[in-house]
Amino acid sequence: MTTQLSDYFSGAAHNLFTLRDCLRFAVSRFNQAGLFFGHGSSDAYDEAAYLILHTLHLPLDRLEPFLDANLTDSERAEVLNIIQRRVEQRIPAAYLTHQAFLGEFSFYVDERVIVPRSFIAELLREQLSPWIAEPEEIGSVLDLCTGSGCLAILAAHAFPNARVDAVDLSPDALAVAQRNVADYELQDRVHLIESDLFGKLGGSQYDLIISNPPYVDAASVAALPQEYLHEPELALGSGDDGLDATRIILKYAAQHLTGNGLLVVEIGHNREALEAAYPDLPFTWLEVSAGDQFVFMLHRNDLLS
Repeated sequence: MTTQLSDYFSGAAHNLFTLRDCLRFAVSRFNQAGLFFGHGSSDAYDEAAYLILHTLHLPLDRLEPFLDANLTDSERAEVLNIIQRRVEQRIPAAYLTHQAFLGEFSFYVDERVIVPRSFIAELLREQLSPWIAEPEEIGSVLDLCTGSGCLAILAAHAFPNARVDAVDLSPDALAVAQRNVADYELQDRVHLIESDLFGKLGGSQYDLIISNPPYVDAASVAALPQEYLHEPELALGSGDDGLDATRIILKYAAQHLTGNGLLVVEIGHNREALEAAYPDLPFTWLEVSAGDQFVFMLHRNDLLS
């Protein structure tokens, strides 16, 4: 999708000749506009560099060799178009490029799914060590609220002998997940299921259940930056305290775990509220790059006690 350049951006084109010029211009505009960076980039410079390199079909990790290269008129127009859309429409970069990353894994995304950002991805890179001692012995994994299918795909790589069921309520999200599963040629191992959490899983049981469910509380939803309004509302909010989906997961997970099965759930900033709601559950809080407040683990026996 392209848009007609506004007079401001069209006028700027006459003074921008190199990639370096466009990068400086983009950083200035992003900072001036007060954009929010929480969908892959951490600041205006990183996001501008990513958008420009992607638009010009250049390696995303090699900015320096191209900084002083002159842009053609058509290249300059494309770069300014994506900068303008980011500034004026507040569209997250991942939706502009249809690409999001979790570690070294790249996924197709559009506005039918939330932009992937999960601490569980970090844990899967380590095969949930030390909690899972023999990754090859994991035979079945369930990914609840799969969205783009990213965690299901990471789980398939982490546990090479596992069948992975990836569940989502949204048929639109599952269409995106199907594309990503096909891109990674995992159709034989990752199975997509349209279901409201456990609703259509029958008596299926799993060695591992992972979930990054909606967990934003009502007050936080109301205060979200404009960029988040492009994401599916269904994938963000979860009741007044952000725990509606997590409560259902905790209620039924034991029925769907094998004897030694593990449950791993991401809950955002809701640790205090969760522990207050379930004072008798022995949550194990897993360490991720942001600390030990965001992902909990429970053994099936913990859920039965």
